This record gives sequence, structure tokens and C-alpha cells, in this order.
Amino acid sequence: MARAQRDEDDLFMVIVLAEALGVPNPVSYHTVELLPVVYDEVHDWHRRMGMDRSPLEHVSCC
Repeated sequence: MARAQRDEDDLFMVIVLAEALGVPNPVSYHTVELLPVVYDEVHDWHRRMGMDRSPLEHVSCC
């Protein structure tokens, strides 16, 4: 159950950060409001995804 929740949270993070990652996001107008909420979780997310550094230029957490 914990792994399923983490996977769902990771998908949510990708949806919210899609525009910043360069992926066209048709609902970016709505997800931009969630960016301040997920900024604290970017470091844990990109480490779980296997990235050494944040893929976002304006978020330097490492």
C-alpha cells in the first residue's frame, strides 16, 4: 500500500511539474497553483526517479 501511494505521489509530481520539465501540459493553468506545495518534495522525488540533481533549473535543492 505504501509503494502504491508513493507511485501515485510520483505521478502527481510529474503532472504538476510537467510544464517545467518541458512536457506540454494542457492543464498547466490549474497545476501552476500547486507548484509552491510540491517544491518541498522535489528533492525526494528526483532522487527516487534516479536523478542526481534536480531537473528544474529554478529549483536547486542539492
